[in-house]
Amino acid sequence: MQHNHSADHCHASKGRPDYLLWGSLALIFLAFGYWAASHTIWGPDIVGESPWLRGSTTVVHLMHKMIWGLMFAMVVVGLFDFIPRSKFHRVLGPPSGVSGILRATLAGVLLDLCSHGILLVGMKLYERGASIGQVVAFLVASPWNSFSLTLILWSLIGLPLTVAFIVCSCFIAIVTGLLFEFFEKKGTLPQHPHPFDGAQGKDEPWLQFPETDSRWELIKIIGYRSLVESKMILRWIFFGVILTAVVKEVLSVENFQTYFGPDATGVLLTVLAATVLEVCSEGSAPLASELVTTAGAPGNGFTFLMAGVSTDYTEIMALKETTKSWRVALFLPLLTLPQVIVIGLLMNGITFW
Repeated sequence: MQHNHSADHCHASKGRPDYLLWGSLALIFLAFGYWAASHTIWGPDIVGESPWLRGSTTVVHLMHKMIWGLMFAMVVVGLFDFIPRSKFHRVLGPPSGVSGILRATLAGVLLDLCSHGILLVGMKLYERGASIGQVVAFLVASPWNSFSLTLILWSLIGLPLTVAFIVCSCFIAIVTGLLFEFFEKKGTLPQHPHPFDGAQGKDEPWLQFPETDSRWELIKIIGYRSLVESKMILRWIFFGVILTAVVKEVLSVENFQTYFGPDATGVLLTVLAATVLEVCSEGSAPLASELVTTAGAPGNGFTFLMAGVSTDYTEIMALKETTKSWRVALFLPLLTLPQVIVIGLLMNGITFW
């Protein structure tokens, strides 16, 4: 699988309409229209407690929670477009044990890209000399920890749980990165073939805005880039909102709590669902919030977000193609999934002693 193929999961093909984006957005507009009409024109006596009204209400409530964080995140994404990619390389620094892994984890948290789009950057970092441990830490830390997703998740589940999710995911990224470097030094994993170029991008400014005749023109450029660069995020957020509404309608609250409750079975079923559902990180955030709020299982919400990264077919294949090693690719789920499951169980209050 070539790198540009991995990007197709998050981007529409050139020359074709983005059916996922416009289809999901159309359904959201229809949901808002139906919800508004049922509360103003038709009235509850005519509509009744229909599946359409329940689904529309879910869509409206989710969008209401996310809208301000989403708008702010779009501006941030637009500004990121004016930061040279070499600066992200320099943030990683030379591969140097714990220090290099920590910088890679921080870079992954700050870089605002979806779980499939991040592959292009991660694989390019490996080709430019970042160690396999840094690349894995970068990939594991980045997908839903991006700035926009953090704001959205905060609005959905609250600040304390969002902070806990971030801390635990960074812990897994750091531990996994260090384990990859350990196995590389032991010869279990192949050695890195390319040296790191530490001088790259040294004299470039952090922000490179185009020359314009006025500040208003610059603001318009930033706004346009915010819209363009946010498309890959918006398409999966909108799809995730629709998917969440469908799941809530198919599974009653009782079934949700039974199948995905805060127990070992719920965690394992969550891992299975995250493996089967090929949903980009932005689309997984609303579903993860439902596992927290409806099922009462914060560990399941965390597991759903992280297991989707660990078992993602595109990510595993991208690692295989870039490193030319099946062993490197398969070590990703092998090393991350046990950590995810244990932390998910602990978050649900399940202890092992």
